[in-house]
Amino acid sequence: MATKSINVEMLAKMFLAGAHNIEAKKEIINELNVFPVPDGDTGTNMSLTIMAAAKEVAALNKPTMKDLAKAISSGSLRGARGNSGVILSQLLRGFTKSIREESEIDVAGLAAACSRARDTAYKAVMKPKEGTILTVASGIAQKAVQMSQETDDLEVFLPAVIEHANEVLLKTPDMLPVLKEAGVVDSGGQGLLEVIRGAYDAFLGKEIDYSDITPSTQASAPRAVSAEEADIKFGYCTEFIILTEKEFTTKNEQDFKDYLSSIGDSIVCVADEDVVKVHVHTNDPGLAIQKALGFGQLSRMKIDNMREEHQEKLIRDAQKLAKEQEDKGLKEENKSTEPRKPMGFIAVSIGEGINSIFKELGADYIIEGGQTMNPSTEDMLNAIDQVNADAIFILPNNKNIVLAANQAKALVEDKEIIVIPTKTVPQGITAIINFMADADVKTNEEAMLEEIGNVKTGQVTYAVRDTHIDDKEIHEGDIMGIGDHGILAVGKDVDDTALELVGQLVDEDSELISIYYGEEVSEKDAESFIARVEESYPDVDVDAHFGGQPIYYYVVAVE
Repeated sequence: MATKSINVEMLAKMFLAGAHNIEAKKEIINELNVFPVPDGDTGTNMSLTIMAAAKEVAALNKPTMKDLAKAISSGSLRGARGNSGVILSQLLRGFTKSIREESEIDVAGLAAACSRARDTAYKAVMKPKEGTILTVASGIAQKAVQMSQETDDLEVFLPAVIEHANEVLLKTPDMLPVLKEAGVVDSGGQGLLEVIRGAYDAFLGKEIDYSDITPSTQASAPRAVSAEEADIKFGYCTEFIILTEKEFTTKNEQDFKDYLSSIGDSIVCVADEDVVKVHVHTNDPGLAIQKALGFGQLSRMKIDNMREEHQEKLIRDAQKLAKEQEDKGLKEENKSTEPRKPMGFIAVSIGEGINSIFKELGADYIIEGGQTMNPSTEDMLNAIDQVNADAIFILPNNKNIVLAANQAKALVEDKEIIVIPTKTVPQGITAIINFMADADVKTNEEAMLEEIGNVKTGQVTYAVRDTHIDDKEIHEGDIMGIGDHGILAVGKDVDDTALELVGQLVDEDSELISIYYGEEVSEKDAESFIARVEESYPDVDVDAHFGGQPIYYYVVAVE
């Protein structure tokens, strides 16, 4: 029998199943990343993005299609991390805009939603690149429209669209040479395919474990709880062990469980030779104990008053909440009494030393993150709220964070947000150094954009897997020197590879080499490396700092 439409209940299940599937497959997707670096990856970013929306969906109680669409769109937009996560959030935004007024969705409605999802995502990316998640989304939309003209049966439509999406994904290496060289398909496209595969599993009625999706406490208004609900039915948590004096048969075990069920709940009764472990919630522990004594002696008896514990917990929670609200109130009060600045700065940074540098240079708020964990759009919005300024410059300091910063910018109405597309920490430092307090916003933006174009950056880390990229054979554990546009050096020794990297960055016009050493590099080793750089380039100034960044032994900038 044909299935002609999907109602809101089924769509919610399909969305949650899609989120669960990409969460389960995120490490497989991470392995498809071209660069074998040990940092935040596509699968992780897409999973965190969609799980933010899934938590809001899980908290809905009998939603309408409009409620569901809002939870998916809002949750994913705010939870978006990394370029792949932002693109996924835009796909979901376009899809939900198309279906939010419907009561049920048929094949034609799904085809229209897939087309709008594709169009919304392409518009969000300044320079769309084929061979990516966008290509797979486009393939899905094209096939959906084609199939909508051939069938109205979802049982025919859905598998055909998924099969075509997989065919498009397998062609992505032919569209991006870097994928072909590394021998992988596009990781973002694989992530999108896993989402729709998971959704299809729910459509088919497969049993899915949703335990990894915790409902958001912010997705819906608090529900009033009656006194009866708040009361604990059985007040005493009772535990003990029976040291049996005679055989404790299967029938004895079942009869004892039945008795415990008559006086309480949360029953555990496990027999192991001459020992029986018992747990029960009851209003009369004496009855359980008296019955147990008929089987033998009792040991390790423990009785807790759960109502008393519950009251104590409520008091502790209330005290904690009051303290949090008091602290928040003080912060808000301090913020409101401070005069509003004309301009402020938010910088994405990680590492004790680099954080301190940004603060000393005038950053008002540091978002902890970067390579190891891309901050979300929500993180950006929270930071913007904390900076008391009319105009705020955001320094993403990572190419994978620029889209999330721009997405936050689009959601802010009461402040002017300027995203300076800094792709590395050194670019961010250069940008804030060139800020002129007496100039206007536009003049500062133009100056910063010009100056960051003069910065060449290199980063030294280790490979987490074997691969072949940029005409270099790389093995797990190798040291890599990564430049702005690819891998510039590969070796076995950190300092040797870092020095080779510097050599690739320095040219006859170079005036300054800035070195930031990471948390895994000792001060002594850093000094030794810096001396080698100074000896190799005596005509170039060398400026060294403790960065404290994880994963990257050295971050190097040449200007």
